[in-house]
Amino acid sequence: MSSHGLHLTQCFGEPVSEAEIADADTLSAVQFDATGDYLATGDKGGRIVIFSRLDNDDPGAGHQYMPYAEFQSHESEFDYLKSLEIEERINQIQWCNPTNNALFLLSTNDKTIKLWKIYNKTLRYWEDRNAEEEGDEDRYKASPLASLSATPATPLQFPKKIATEKTVVANPRRVFSNAHNYHVNSISTNCDGETFISADDLRINLWNSEISDQCYNIVDIKPDAMEDLTEVITSAHFHPSHCHVMLHSSSKGTIKIGDLRASALIDNNAKVLSCPPPLGESKSFFSEIITSISDARFSPDGRYVVSRDYMSLKLWDVNMDSTPVQTIQIQQHLTPRFVQLYENDCIFDKFECAVSGDGKYVASGTYGSTFKIYDVEGGGIEAKVTMGSDGLGDASYSVEGGEGGEGEVNFREKVLHLSWEKHRDTLAVCGSNRLYIYSGQRDGNGKLCNFDGFGRPETDEEETK
Repeated sequence: MSSHGLHLTQCFGEPVSEAEIADADTLSAVQFDATGDYLATGDKGGRIVIFSRLDNDDPGAGHQYMPYAEFQSHESEFDYLKSLEIEERINQIQWCNPTNNALFLLSTNDKTIKLWKIYNKTLRYWEDRNAEEEGDEDRYKASPLASLSATPATPLQFPKKIATEKTVVANPRRVFSNAHNYHVNSISTNCDGETFISADDLRINLWNSEISDQCYNIVDIKPDAMEDLTEVITSAHFHPSHCHVMLHSSSKGTIKIGDLRASALIDNNAKVLSCPPPLGESKSFFSEIITSISDARFSPDGRYVVSRDYMSLKLWDVNMDSTPVQTIQIQQHLTPRFVQLYENDCIFDKFECAVSGDGKYVASGTYGSTFKIYDVEGGGIEAKVTMGSDGLGDASYSVEGGEGGEGEVNFREKVLHLSWEKHRDTLAVCGSNRLYIYSGQRDGNGKLCNFDGFGRPETDEEETK
């Protein structure tokens, strides 16, 4: 087997059939922290599970993680004013800067954002000393306290520590609520370590993490009459190093980059990244649905923007807003199946994208428990990795040089959420109720995937060489 490439190293979750998976156990969010030492996942049941990285001196074994903490982040609620049930599902997780050996993260469901503090706590257990224990009375009479007591015949009782235990505790430090009338789809922490944004379908709010009862509205696309509504906000993210720059994407397939120094409302003066439809292409009923951007984010250096719509990944240069630098087709083979996808609501699936720490690779998921990795500098050559249902069993790898055709596709098994650790080539991928950890090594040319033999056994000639 090639010594470099991306390999499955761990899998968390019970291997059960898709029909047996409880909806509450389906993973709905995953995120590495800034150091890569911790990984958090959220599910539709409102639970958050945190994994910590193990120290491993064997680079060939990949990076290993172990469960660190689990807690209930959100509970289901009911909005009596709107007669609307608010699900406990975790929509997104964002890590904050650690303080005093404590971890902090933000989690959100459709309405409420919570700031959690996770820290180690030592529990001490005590029991009362038995005053009748043999020798206690003699020790008491011999002590200086006996001469000061009004009733020297009654010995003092001192508590006795019987055990200590270390545990991980998660406490909600602040709750940010009642600021969104529509479902929250994104939260993003700022590099200044003090503020974050939250976005719903029509508005984006700016928060100070120390103030939970006040926020500032920085984007508002709500029309005066709702019948005039033509687009909604789908995602929002801060710039990785400029605290005053942020972007948000829309259902029209546009990405707007704004500067908070120029205006308090950045929607009107934002730079717009928009891809015009190809000449001669006729619009259909599905055109607007498939062009909606489900996720958009800056590359780690902030020079590029990576966006994902239903059919493709696009790489944008921030300084060139006329057309994307590169368009990578992911699900072009599904074009004849739009009617089927619309009937089972799969056409509204929101796939996320992930970028490696050096910005050379992008990844995104698709159907059939499959995600794909693309070498940005390699002309869109892809490595397609299908996750095996047997955990650490043989996950199938294949290399494709073009769009290619696909056979039967299982639309129920899909990869929507994934996160790339920026300091190491480690990728966390969510598939239904299971979390897969992939680790990679690069060759002498800095390539993660050996596209000439990625994941395939070496031939006799290669072994001889």
